[in-house]
Amino acid sequence: MKINKAFRHGSGLALLGGLLLAGGAQAQSDSTECIAPAKPGGGYDLTCRLAANGLQETGLIDRPMVVSYMPGGIGAVAYNHVNGVRQDDPNLIVAASTGAAVNLALGKFGQYDADEVRWVGALGVDYGAIVVNADAPWQSLDELMDELRDAPGEIAFGAGGTVGSQDWMKAALTAKAADVSPQSLRYVAFEGGGEALAALLGNHIQVFTGDLSELKSQLESGKVRVLAALSEERMDGPYAEIPTAAEQGYDVQWPIWRGYYMGPDVDDAAYQAWVERLAALAEEPAFAELREARGLFPMSRFGDDFDGYVKQQVAEFKSLAEEVGLAQ
Repeated sequence: MKINKAFRHGSGLALLGGLLLAGGAQAQSDSTECIAPAKPGGGYDLTCRLAANGLQETGLIDRPMVVSYMPGGIGAVAYNHVNGVRQDDPNLIVAASTGAAVNLALGKFGQYDADEVRWVGALGVDYGAIVVNADAPWQSLDELMDELRDAPGEIAFGAGGTVGSQDWMKAALTAKAADVSPQSLRYVAFEGGGEALAALLGNHIQVFTGDLSELKSQLESGKVRVLAALSEERMDGPYAEIPTAAEQGYDVQWPIWRGYYMGPDVDDAAYQAWVERLAALAEEPAFAELREARGLFPMSRFGDDFDGYVKQQVAEFKSLAEEVGLAQ
């Protein structure tokens, strides 16, 4: 029975009942763990630390959360591990991002798809951006897209990832919104965003599909021009003057969310306890400071809302991948 499994993992009635009181804001006394499906230091590590530090600092757990690392297959090893070994662990969450949704759409997680886990929630988000050099001839996304329609192979896009990656998807979706085939794009792959940005500044590429958070220092220096933020609405602070793609007539959003999933057989009470706990964390003022310090913007999607959101993303990415011949 599911309840017996929960007891074997040490959750007991305190988890199933107490955490649901007062909107899930009760402290959790059992050991909790977050798996980062990568080596230490990357985005998945940041995502686990965001939960681990936030939950402890706000008192939503009273024992430190264990952060463990399971690199391999760009998240596939961890996804298979949770489905095959720890499918009913009520104290385990796994870091995920938009990149996981892309890989699921491309069939890179083997036999498993987006329906194989329980998507818990997202605590923060970054957004894609269409970036050009400060001395580039285009003053708006519309001007760039007009030239792209006329000569798509003459404008070099570049970013930190190969064809099919998140950064390529940003370029492909923007081109598609301008009725330009993604297959006609000239795209240069780099090892990371820093290398791609250096190539932009050195005029080796003309367009960089990066992320807003990594552009703050460049905006302050005046070395780049951000033609569009791929966000639902304009961001505040140093990004307030950057128009969205949608404002300019291109229906493209690229949120890079930071969230979590659990095993497929975790019972409803334990799953809901985590939903309530993360939702409570998102409302804490101290957590807002923690999130901002990590270069993330607010995002609060939990439970069924987040589950549906991720599955819709995967379906959209799969459709694009099939269109350009990338789906497995």
